[in-house]
Amino acid sequence: MPPLLLPASPSLSLHSAAAAVAASSSRRARVAVASRSSSSSSSSLDESAFEAERLRLDADARASMATTAAGAQAVADPRAWKWKIRKRVWDVLEAEGVARNPRPVHHRIPNFDGAAAAADSLGRLDVFQNAQCVKVNPDSPQKQVRFLTLSGDKKLLTPQPRLRTGFFSFLQSQMIPTGCIPEACTSVGAAKYGRPIGLDEMIKVDLIVIGSVAVDPSTGARLGKGEGFAELEYGMLRYMGAIDDSTMVVTTVHDKQLVDDIPVEKLLIHDVPVDIICTPTQVILTNTAIPKPQGIYWEKLSPEKLGQIRILRELKRRIEQETGTILPCGPSENVPPTAQRRRRGR
Repeated sequence: MPPLLLPASPSLSLHSAAAAVAASSSRRARVAVASRSSSSSSSSLDESAFEAERLRLDADARASMATTAAGAQAVADPRAWKWKIRKRVWDVLEAEGVARNPRPVHHRIPNFDGAAAAADSLGRLDVFQNAQCVKVNPDSPQKQVRFLTLSGDKKLLTPQPRLRTGFFSFLQSQMIPTGCIPEACTSVGAAKYGRPIGLDEMIKVDLIVIGSVAVDPSTGARLGKGEGFAELEYGMLRYMGAIDDSTMVVTTVHDKQLVDDIPVEKLLIHDVPVDIICTPTQVILTNTAIPKPQGIYWEKLSPEKLGQIRILRELKRRIEQETGTILPCGPSENVPPTAQRRRRGR
C-alpha cells in the first residue's frame, strides 16, 4: 500500500503557547505543589556542569562519528551506504539554508527551519492527542514535541543524552513550576525537573517520537545519526513491556530529509522503522511493512558500547541471571569516549 499524504495545518509558536500555558489558572493553582516536588532534584543538579558535560560529549561523539564515517568509506564498510545518505542530507540542509542551530548539523539529528510546524502537525493527530504517555528523543528539532506533550498534560518520557547518566527522565506538568515547561523541554530542564526511572518501572508508552537524519516515505525506513541510541532505547522499552508492535513510531523532519534510496534489504534487524512522518508541509502515513525490533540484539552490541552505558550492563546482568546463560556480544567498534569530569574552557 502506498504512503498516505495529508496536508499540514498552520503551525503554532512554542513561545506564544508557553505564555498561554503560564497564564492558566489551573497551572497557577499547582505551582506550590510543583515547586515542592521539583526542589529535591533541582537543588542537587549543577546545571552549568551538566550542560558543559553534555556539550563536551556531543562534540566528542560528532568527532568520533566523523572518523567512523571516513573509515567506512575508506575500507568499503557495509555501513558506508548509510553514511553517504546522511552526508548528502546534512550537506543539503546546510547548503540550502534550512539548517538551524546547533550548527553545523553534520553528525547530529539536524535542527531545521520549520521544526515547530512539523511538531504542531504531529500535535494535531489523533495518535498524539489520544496518547497519555509519549516517549520523545532529546534532540533540538523535537523540542516543540516535548513542549506539546507537557503542556497537554501528558506524561513525557525522554532519555538522558546518550544514556550516559541513567536511562529515562519521566516528567509531568504537575512536577514543573508555572512558566518552566519550556525549560523542562531542554536536556538540563529534564534532568532538573524529571524523575529518573529504571528497568523495573511499570509504564505504558502510547507513542514514540524519534529523530531522524533521513527517512523514506514509501517504506518507513529511517536513518539516525549513526550512534544507535534510538534502537537501544526502543529495545529496552520492549524488554520492559512498555511498548509492542502496535506502538506507533513517528518522526518529525524537514521535507528535504525525505529520500527514496534507503535499501530495505540492507537494514539491520535492530533498525527502527517509522509509521508516520510529519514535515512542515505534510503528514505521511508510511504503511511500513518493515518489522519492528523485538528487543536488544546483543550479538550486534559491541563491548565498547556496552562498557559506556550502565543501564545496558545492568540489563545484561539481569537477563543472564534470569536465564542462567551468557549473552553473546558483538564485534568491537570505535565509539565516542565515555564521560570524564574535567575542566574545559568554553
